[in-house]
Amino acid sequence: MILLSFGHGYSAQGLARVLPQGWKVIGTTRTAERATVLAETGIIARQFPGDDLTDDLDRATHLLVSAGPGPGGDPVLSALRDRIAAVAGDKTWIGYLSTTGVYGDHAGGWVTEDTPLIPSTARGVARVKAEQAWQALAAETGAPLHIFRLAGIYGPGRGPFAKVRGGAARRIIKPGQVFNRIHVDDIAQVLWASMQSPVFGGRTYNVCDDKATPPQDVIAHAAKLLGLPIPPAIPIEKAGMTAMARSFYAESKRVDNSRIKTELGIRLRYPDYRSGLKALLAAEDME
Repeated sequence: MILLSFGHGYSAQGLARVLPQGWKVIGTTRTAERATVLAETGIIARQFPGDDLTDDLDRATHLLVSAGPGPGGDPVLSALRDRIAAVAGDKTWIGYLSTTGVYGDHAGGWVTEDTPLIPSTARGVARVKAEQAWQALAAETGAPLHIFRLAGIYGPGRGPFAKVRGGAARRIIKPGQVFNRIHVDDIAQVLWASMQSPVFGGRTYNVCDDKATPPQDVIAHAAKLLGLPIPPAIPIEKAGMTAMARSFYAESKRVDNSRIKTELGIRLRYPDYRSGLKALLAAEDME
């Protein structure tokens, strides 16, 4: 079995760690320096754009696309659509990592995989277009496309502890604001479960924890776990956030994850931020 992973970043690396012995992983990255780092972890590294991926596309049994859309649309399809279309129908599984941002703002209400997509940010709009482009290719070729809409990702090296320790954490308050999260290990188990049970015609899955939570509660809990003072609350109007940060606060929703449980048999290792942060801190203590 060979996985060709476009944009082999944080989530894709989490999947690579759980693949059984005997799997080969070919991972793309944008720079030669990053390719060297990937190769040191046992990944067959490619630079994309740059390297010729024709042979890799022919040999791969599974494709994973993590690369985010840019101004020109999905970068993988922009460069390789015709070549991918020629082989897509022969693949066992194709996974596309999207975001729950495609749903837009629901004022704290619930969304499922069947909720209409009404993104309210430029990033969300770009993701919807990328999903649609991959769905069009799947419809054309019969490829088994599986779309995974990921909530806010955290895990080792990606958590609130460093900011809390460094005094840079802020508890930004926007009344009614909630969103879901997902630990990278749970992303990995969802992807692996899907790869073992691909659905003919493909499927879309929400990948998130069980509890949508106000972001300030996560920061406060991290501070408590560290035994440090809880950062003061700052009204969002006075927070002075970057455009990227503001986009996260532009949408509030609760994401239903029932499908990954009923169809893929997933039992989340970290069903809420409390269990996830506790595990991250415990892992730090063991290092």
